Amino acid sequence: MELLLPLKKRAAAGNPIRIGLVGCGQMGSGLAHTINNITGMSIQAIADIHPQRAIDTLIEMNVNPDDIIITENRGEAEDALFIGKRVVTADALMLPQLDRLEANVEVTGVTDVGARVAWTSINAGKPIIMLNVETDVTIGVYLDRLARKNDAIYTVASGDEPGVLKMLYEQAVLMGFEVICLGKGKNNPIDTTMTPERCREEAISKDMNPKILASFIDGTKTMVEIAAVSNATGLIPDVPGMHGPRVELNDLLTAFRLKKDGGIFSQRGTVDYTTGSIAPGVFAIVYSEDARIQKDMYFITKARGPYYLHFRPYHLCDIETPQSIAEAVLLRERTVTAENMHSEVVCVAKRNLKAGEQVGDIGSADIYGKIYTYHEARTQKAIPLGIAARGKVIIDICAGEMMSENNFLPDSSTFIYELRKKQDVMLEAELSGVSGRS
Repeated sequence: MELLLPLKKRAAAGNPIRIGLVGCGQMGSGLAHTINNITGMSIQAIADIHPQRAIDTLIEMNVNPDDIIITENRGEAEDALFIGKRVVTADALMLPQLDRLEANVEVTGVTDVGARVAWTSINAGKPIIMLNVETDVTIGVYLDRLARKNDAIYTVASGDEPGVLKMLYEQAVLMGFEVICLGKGKNNPIDTTMTPERCREEAISKDMNPKILASFIDGTKTMVEIAAVSNATGLIPDVPGMHGPRVELNDLLTAFRLKKDGGIFSQRGTVDYTTGSIAPGVFAIVYSEDARIQKDMYFITKARGPYYLHFRPYHLCDIETPQSIAEAVLLRERTVTAENMHSEVVCVAKRNLKAGEQVGDIGSADIYGKIYTYHEARTQKAIPLGIAARGKVIIDICAGEMMSENNFLPDSSTFIYELRKKQDVMLEAELSGVSGRS
């Protein structure tokens, strides 16, 4: 992989990778600043529901205010980009349609927006890099297959846990190891009752949206991130919601192994997390019975095996995302894609919900996400978290109860609902085909 030299050549030619950014909150604005410090890349357009956030970010990056064009008109935006101006818009779907942009990065975290932006980018033949993992765990299989059919690039970004864990997974397999578990450190215990109002003060102190912080604390973000890892690798949660023990670094290797060897897992090939102090680290527990590999590993690392720990003490979120952009544009490579639906993040009631109530979005006071295997979720007719927002309760649901087709009706008017139904039909046809051949 060679990225820096091509980027230097493009910069020298006055032709940096021209990037569109959808979403300019905490992560999006951070990514914009990162790209602003990279030779051969340039943020040319930003879409945000609050355009002033995008304007402020560009000015912080020392862009002359006179060079910022605010428009909802595609033709005007194209003309502005042609003469070297930067474009700000509230229209997220404009960016994938701008000819002068080479790639788009989706950072909103809103599943329906993510679905629309990704679908539009794919159909325009432009690489789409997703920091919106919530959309990916809902319809990532469909989007990836659509992209491959259209000779486009769809990928989840490097830097977030799915990207770095996929890297650890591929490295381990390419060294001849079996991967027993991929996992992450979570920096606080899960509190499934957390609401935006309760964490508002902390969120403001961290320059975060309270709903986003609530989705971290209630465990939803962890479930989403690990589900993306599962769908990209085929590893699955050992139990619904995963084990999530509090384990420190020195004990990872003994805890995250099979029960017969003193660990917590009843099966091989799992995903999980720990609330120990290893956050923001990620890890792989790998295994080899090969005597020669064990000998070499002891010589190199003093580890005796057959279990080994591969640990990366950090993931840097949006700061690492430019690598995925460069790989997608220059090499047409994907960082993380869902090979299939191995896991599902299902919707669970955060409080007692009454029939007739309409629920809020991810991170609201109404719902949280919990990971199940895809087979378990299908069997229980569970509602995927990504299509739950603005849906309606049809039978009273108790706090902690899974939301299913028996007690909940999703909002069928959303685009992500439409694409999810297409994905369901596609996967059901494949399962029927497999059954027919067996």
